[in-house]
Amino acid sequence: MRGLRSLIVGLLLAFFSTAFGLYFPPHVEQLPTITTQTSGSLIALPYDENLLFKCEAKGNPRPTYRWTKDGMDFDPHKDPRLIKEESSGTFVIPNTKEKVKYQGKYRCYASNKLGTAISEESEFIVPVVPKFPKEKTEPVVVTEGDSVVLVCNPPQGTPPWQLYWMTNGNLRHIEQNERVSMGLNGNLYFSNTLVTDSHDDYCCFASFSRIRTIVQKPHKLNLFGHSMTYLKKGEELELECIAEGLPTPVVEWIKMWDNLTNLTQIKNYGKLLTIPNLTDQDEGRYMCKAKNDLGEAVHHFHVVVEVSPKHFGCQFNFVFSPDFPSTNYKMLDDRIIILRAEQNDTAVYQCEASNKHGTLLVNTNVLVMNHPPLILTPNYLEYATMLDKRVIMDCRVFSSPPAKGSLDGERYSLLKNGSLQIHKVEMGDMGQYKCLANNSEGTMSLTTELFIKDSTRIVKPPQDMKVRRGSMAELECQVECDPTLRRELEILWMKDGMNILSNFSEGYFTDDGVLQILNVSHSDKGKYTCIVRTSLDQDTASACLKCLCPKCDTDVPDPPVQLTLTDLKDRSVRLHWTAASDHNSPVAEFIIQYEENHWEPEKWKELLRVAGSQISAPLTLYGHINYQFRVIAVNTIGKSCPSMPSERYKTPPCAPDRNPENIKIEGHLPHQMDISWEPLLPVEHNGPSLEYKLSYRLMGVEDSWKEQMVKRHSFVVRDTPTFVPYEVKIQAFNHHGWAPEPRVVTGYSGEDMPLAAPEDVSVEVLNCTMLRVSWSPVPQSALRGHLGGYTVHWWQTQSLLTSKRIPSERQSLTMPGNRSHTMVPGLKPFSEYSLTVNVFNRRGNGPSSSPISFTTPQGVPEQPPILKATNFQKDSITLVWAPPHETNGFLTGYLLQYQTGMTLTDLSHVTSSVSVNFI
Repeated sequence: MRGLRSLIVGLLLAFFSTAFGLYFPPHVEQLPTITTQTSGSLIALPYDENLLFKCEAKGNPRPTYRWTKDGMDFDPHKDPRLIKEESSGTFVIPNTKEKVKYQGKYRCYASNKLGTAISEESEFIVPVVPKFPKEKTEPVVVTEGDSVVLVCNPPQGTPPWQLYWMTNGNLRHIEQNERVSMGLNGNLYFSNTLVTDSHDDYCCFASFSRIRTIVQKPHKLNLFGHSMTYLKKGEELELECIAEGLPTPVVEWIKMWDNLTNLTQIKNYGKLLTIPNLTDQDEGRYMCKAKNDLGEAVHHFHVVVEVSPKHFGCQFNFVFSPDFPSTNYKMLDDRIIILRAEQNDTAVYQCEASNKHGTLLVNTNVLVMNHPPLILTPNYLEYATMLDKRVIMDCRVFSSPPAKGSLDGERYSLLKNGSLQIHKVEMGDMGQYKCLANNSEGTMSLTTELFIKDSTRIVKPPQDMKVRRGSMAELECQVECDPTLRRELEILWMKDGMNILSNFSEGYFTDDGVLQILNVSHSDKGKYTCIVRTSLDQDTASACLKCLCPKCDTDVPDPPVQLTLTDLKDRSVRLHWTAASDHNSPVAEFIIQYEENHWEPEKWKELLRVAGSQISAPLTLYGHINYQFRVIAVNTIGKSCPSMPSERYKTPPCAPDRNPENIKIEGHLPHQMDISWEPLLPVEHNGPSLEYKLSYRLMGVEDSWKEQMVKRHSFVVRDTPTFVPYEVKIQAFNHHGWAPEPRVVTGYSGEDMPLAAPEDVSVEVLNCTMLRVSWSPVPQSALRGHLGGYTVHWWQTQSLLTSKRIPSERQSLTMPGNRSHTMVPGLKPFSEYSLTVNVFNRRGNGPSSSPISFTTPQGVPEQPPILKATNFQKDSITLVWAPPHETNGFLTGYLLQYQTGMTLTDLSHVTSSVSVNFI
């Protein structure tokens, strides 16, 4: 019996150590527990520098580590190419060409003298570059209206991978719709064909983002079918049903003998059924029905939901270390029972559950030990004051078997961790307490002394004051505390919630609980709070200071008094008050504020302002709010302090009064519409459990609204057509009803890049550096989004002077809005150019127009960069110059001018030097 008790204790210690971080004293032995490990697949991607296999464990004595690869011993320390961490079992495989030799399945073992913990199995994979098989595909010839399938048959590769179809010539995506769609297998399906489908460059692309590889393959014809579908619980179900026919068939989904669950989603124009996070209830037979005016066809799917290992028990497959210590155990279903447990049964037990979906390994620590009580809390002194409602004296114990005790009374109770709690402390509780912990192995004690101190309290709080401007004000805060705490007593003064000494510089002095304000001005009026505190407790008190004008005897009003409520109704109440002294400045208005104690307690907000002649006001209220009110009087001098609050009044719940505003409809991605709105304020909920009913429909196409109830203030509508108008309305709802009928707003679903390029592009060369370009705007149907504008691109292809090809350095000019022409400056003379135009929307640029070529005429050459005079003679000099950097055309000569006296002489068509004779 004692051995079984020790086993239970050991199991509990192991469990609480793992689950709750139970502290083990340093000298207590512990089984090894793996804390960090690499699990699953580790794929050597080309951009990774190193591949890390982690294995770290805790235990006492410190664990040692070993590895296996494909079930055989593997010692990382014997391979100089591997990087090892000496303090753990972790090692690193460098990402070199030799990494292929390390492919395999690895497992780490962490051991000490008590047992061995085993890590989960992890596999090291070196991916190969996927390739489509080399094959010749013949053109597919069909009659308009026929159905056709272009087969992709993509190669397998490192996930995640993405498939898409494009035309290979201009790399345009194949737009998908009810008639044309790509299946989950990558095939491109045409329910029926149109003449515009005729292309000779269809291409299936497979993109493997993790290894940064894209491969492509042309098409061929094939058929399409389905079989039984097996999935694990928790996975996502995808059933696809693509039908052929003319007119284009409409697809309907049915679950046989049952209804589709609320989580079922129909996507891809009705061709794809998905259910995330599969459960047993999703198992069964599904049917898709495709029909058009000429008939219908059906296809059945049988969905089987299987369970991964984590949903099973251990199924008899216990894994024991070679030196398994005991034979006195029995297997019972998915459990192991150790009989007559002894200390040498201490070990790490592994349970491994497997099925075709994978393997799950769990380490279980069984620590069989007897240990006398060890009190982990050192001797200490506990202090409390009479204001404390409860005191807890700590006594944390480690022992095996657990130390036991009980104490439960009106004022005392023993907590599970061994600590003593006094519920309502009294002066008579002061004294010495002893904590005794004992089990079958021994006894240990802890002594604690409890001291009860007098409470720190304000015995004379500061009083409200009215002080003439220019005089001195003195606020007093007398305090009493326990004599032993007097030296640490701290007194702070706050003004309107701000520390005076930290935030106000001049005119304030404090000494032993007295605050002096010199030369009082109107800026000194406000609420002053005294805070007194020690290390054990604190107390506070406040007073209001007003400033009076000594000459005119005017000041801010006194706060209103005698607030009462009448005419109490569900959504309104009348507030009455009595005006106090206006201090010789008539009250101009009253400010009525409210506070509610649910959404923002103690935060006062303005509700209404009324004329100074009024002494009552009707107040319109929200539902399901616990109100209280206060009033502030205002005259030409300023505002009074707030009045004392009224009694509370809670309105009954009701339906919301209004609907959300500022509805925004945006499309951040194609086939998606993002709807957001400004939510109701908390006080506007009028009742519990506020929700919003979002309704939307295609404008001018759909008669019925699609509806969705949401609690947040945004929603994403998926699988929408690209950039089409929608009508949207949002109505608030709570448990007591609906808000009024909402207004309808319009917006567009997500944009995609434009499909067409501008046409009729023409250029008019105006001079050697400027041209005018014009085009026909892209029609709205091809924009697929809000028009952003147009961009003109141009680049020089060659110089007409040298006929030398020039690397294309593109330049561009962007025109926002609906433009059809622009001026292009900055061209180089006597050059050949190419030019294109494209339209853009918020999603991106559309295709460019076909390049058109043009040439610029010759221009004026640049000036010679160098002109020197040499060979000075009595009657002549020689002039030498360098040719211009840019001639901008064929250079025919130079014009040389020189001046003697007032005469300017020209020399035409000279070469690069000339001798000038002077007469």
